[in-house]
Amino acid sequence: MSQEKAGADIDARFRTGTPGLDAVLLGGLTPSRLYLVEGTPGSGKTTLALKFLMEGRQAGDRGLYITLSETETELRAVARSHDLTLDGIDVFEMIAEDEFGIDHEQSLLHPSEVELGETVRGIFDLVDRTDPVRVVLDSLSELRLLAQNPLRYRRQILALKHFFARRNCTVLMLDDRTAEPGDLQLHSIAHGVISLEQLANDFGSERRRLRVVKMRGLKYHGGYHDFTIERGGIRVYPRLIAADHHRRFSAEPVTTGLAGLDALLGDGLFPGTNTLLAGPAGVGKTTTAVRCMISALQRGQKAAYFLFDERLATLMTRSRALNMDLQPFIDAGLLTIRQIDPAELSPGEFASAVRSAVEQDDVGLVVIDSLNAYLHAMPSDNFLVLQMHELLSYLAQQGVVSLMILGQHGVTGDLRSDLDISYLADTMMMLRFFEADGEVRKSIAVIKTRTSDHERTIRELRIDGGGIVIGAPIRGFSGILSGTPVLVGTENDLMATAPQRDRAR
Repeated sequence: MSQEKAGADIDARFRTGTPGLDAVLLGGLTPSRLYLVEGTPGSGKTTLALKFLMEGRQAGDRGLYITLSETETELRAVARSHDLTLDGIDVFEMIAEDEFGIDHEQSLLHPSEVELGETVRGIFDLVDRTDPVRVVLDSLSELRLLAQNPLRYRRQILALKHFFARRNCTVLMLDDRTAEPGDLQLHSIAHGVISLEQLANDFGSERRRLRVVKMRGLKYHGGYHDFTIERGGIRVYPRLIAADHHRRFSAEPVTTGLAGLDALLGDGLFPGTNTLLAGPAGVGKTTTAVRCMISALQRGQKAAYFLFDERLATLMTRSRALNMDLQPFIDAGLLTIRQIDPAELSPGEFASAVRSAVEQDDVGLVVIDSLNAYLHAMPSDNFLVLQMHELLSYLAQQGVVSLMILGQHGVTGDLRSDLDISYLADTMMMLRFFEADGEVRKSIAVIKTRTSDHERTIRELRIDGGGIVIGAPIRGFSGILSGTPVLVGTENDLMATAPQRDRAR
């Protein structure tokens, strides 16, 4: 083989067959190298390895699966559970059932010395006979037990590595982490290491994540990446890196559909910015967000609504009762509403869903309802803030208008929230209850906006069968935002029972 051809072969990447993993590896694996895939039982090693061989089969590469622990019947059952087939892939069990009989016992040498040598020679013979391009060895824990001491084990792994290298095989060695804690012998030998983890939560399904520990000579996305095991294999959700995603977009402001709300904001909503709607339960945060979304839909923009808190049927019924029917936009393909179960969703999967909506469906507005439920899908508050920072930065660089809803504890007085994410918001709306003349009323104010000179007034908010009404600035009260309003004038400037509605523009 010429040096030019050899160089081209080395530069080419072998795809793993696992969606998302090749993106983490920035293309795939370097051919003719030995890689370690480690993880506890049930973390997905076998599924990943089978997809690696099937990807090779599709590319015309012969594959060999050598199993030292599972039987061929079990492997084929795993494949069938994913609607896959091992046809065209060589599967060999290295230890046959008759090897455990009395005829194979001897006493001159320790049994492990004979078994280890026979096992390794058997592997060599298999590779010589089948001449595979891709090989999976499952699992190294069996070789470790046969070796009995670290020196013999390391020597045998090195012998396998050199043998596979001479045969130009790309090898995945699976290991179930039964070695002593801190034993990094395999890490030092392998060209690359992919670590799979399975985490159990106090409530909800288990979470899985992977990390590329090392990959010699290749750039890759470091850190943890969530993944799920689905019918058909593993799906990896690469960690979102906002700096890698830019596109041009118009920065012209867009209307919310309400003249009073546009006046509060200064000039409406700006593409590439996010708005936080904060307030107690029932004050109208979701309804206000839906009104802004409908305005975008009426302009012909697409929108994605991620619903964490209430049921989809409840949202649809309530919106229809407020003269904001969402079904026509869903039928027209402009609106996608996804019901999210926080107990079943990983942060990476959610970020991937948002990316898919923006990049594949060309969504121009995203609503997250609400951050309180999203918090429960995260391991810690700090992690949530970092995750949200990256997600909001990504949406900003894509020119998307983002609306986030944050519920606060309490109804009046001093309101608290599970987290403080206000510093990440470009625009922040505060919705509050207040009492006047024995009647519960609602108010809305824009606390900050980074894009325009917004109005500093507080306006009354009314929600009825006709939709949303934004009143004139409230001049007769003080202390509304503190939850202890006081009438300071002879006229209270509040809307009448049957106000002239601020119609949607």
